[in-house]
Amino acid sequence: MKSVYLKLAASIFLASLIGCQSNKTNTPNDQVIMQLQQQALSSSLAYDIVESLTVEVGPRLAGSEKDLIAVQWAISKLKSLGFDKVYKEPVQVPVWVRGEAKASIVAPFPQSLVITALGGSVATAENGIEANIIRFDSLAALQAASADDVTGKIVFIDHITERHITGKGYGKSVGGRSRGAIAAAKKGAVAVMIRSIGTDHDRMAHTGMMRYEDGVTRIPAAAMSSPDADLINAMLKRDANITINLLLTAKNQGFATSYNVIAEVTGSSKPDEIVLIGAHLDSWGGGTGAIDDGAGVAIVTAAGKLIQDLPVKPARTVRVVLYAAEELGLVGAKAYAKAHQAELDLHYIAAESDFGAGRIYQIDFRASEAAYTELLALTAPMTNNGVALGNNKASGGPDVSMLPSQGVPVASLRQDGTDYFDYHHTPNDTLDKIDPTALQQNVAAYAQFAYFMAQSTIALRPIVIK
Repeated sequence: MKSVYLKLAASIFLASLIGCQSNKTNTPNDQVIMQLQQQALSSSLAYDIVESLTVEVGPRLAGSEKDLIAVQWAISKLKSLGFDKVYKEPVQVPVWVRGEAKASIVAPFPQSLVITALGGSVATAENGIEANIIRFDSLAALQAASADDVTGKIVFIDHITERHITGKGYGKSVGGRSRGAIAAAKKGAVAVMIRSIGTDHDRMAHTGMMRYEDGVTRIPAAAMSSPDADLINAMLKRDANITINLLLTAKNQGFATSYNVIAEVTGSSKPDEIVLIGAHLDSWGGGTGAIDDGAGVAIVTAAGKLIQDLPVKPARTVRVVLYAAEELGLVGAKAYAKAHQAELDLHYIAAESDFGAGRIYQIDFRASEAAYTELLALTAPMTNNGVALGNNKASGGPDVSMLPSQGVPVASLRQDGTDYFDYHHTPNDTLDKIDPTALQQNVAAYAQFAYFMAQSTIALRPIVIK
């Protein structure tokens, strides 16, 4: 964290210099910006929202009965907060039922394992699968292996997820979860099991979506807890032949209708232009979906409410989008982009909160190079809330990550994700993991960002494409 604080100090110094030189025509009323921060830091609204969602709805897997309860909860909540417009848009989502998940080591030392089915996995045969395992350090190692060594076995991908404030370790290891079943099946494996994509040492398995490929046999896929992965490694030191029995009863049951839920603060002079702040409403089962992504739902909703309550609305419309089925492959995000294709040119900028409730330490953008320099000046007051000015390489968050390819500028409000993957996609994703004061700091940052962008006169396009 020391480097983060040093960067923030440098950013504050830079902001003070920029502030002296900035074009005042691009600077919203300082009193409003200060007011938004003070109100956010003294309000319990965001915590009340995420508490309501986790207590009154709980886990809400897309396509499930709880998913529709969450949609109705969101509509009622947004209407009660007095947004100018509240509406929903239909999204076709896959229906997958987790069912039962059991595994045990049969030989050489019989022991049970803690596992979970990966999202979208097919079931095993009724009596399960019993086979020897073959271990690989990573997906790449599996892909390089000989099919003769893998055929008829259960592949065990043992990629340890590194802990980072940015969460970048997840990107290095998640391929084993998403593409492991494809690679293993191509080598003749009968199933795949991975070390959970997480940074904790709890005996809890982390779920998450996996993929299949047309023309490749669909094999069962599961994740085991990190302590169980360690147990297998200890056994391998004693005996190279480990036999595992794996039972999954997961089912894919076609498609159902869910909804993106949307609320708007109508712009005062440019109502057709959109500043989008989003989060996703669905969650995996097990926990209550507090940090993923109840916190995000609460942050952007509370930020939007602060702007809704201003005596004078900003120029552009601030649109709060609670996406459907992010966990199942950005399904709601794809539906939103398709449904709003005709108005994407009117989307001034987009950002998403989907990385828990850790404090925001930096804001990055993706805009034109000329605009980026002006954005540093415009958003300099955010450093007073502990947010350093970052770079021009933002992705915007999962659900808005597809918008830059269509020319839409985005921003990433970077959260401290040091412990995010301790709880991500586990039964441990519960309300007690949220620090109310950190949540308030997030709301302040999103409210200031949305107001800055809704008032800005900076031309952000054409954006920089990677």
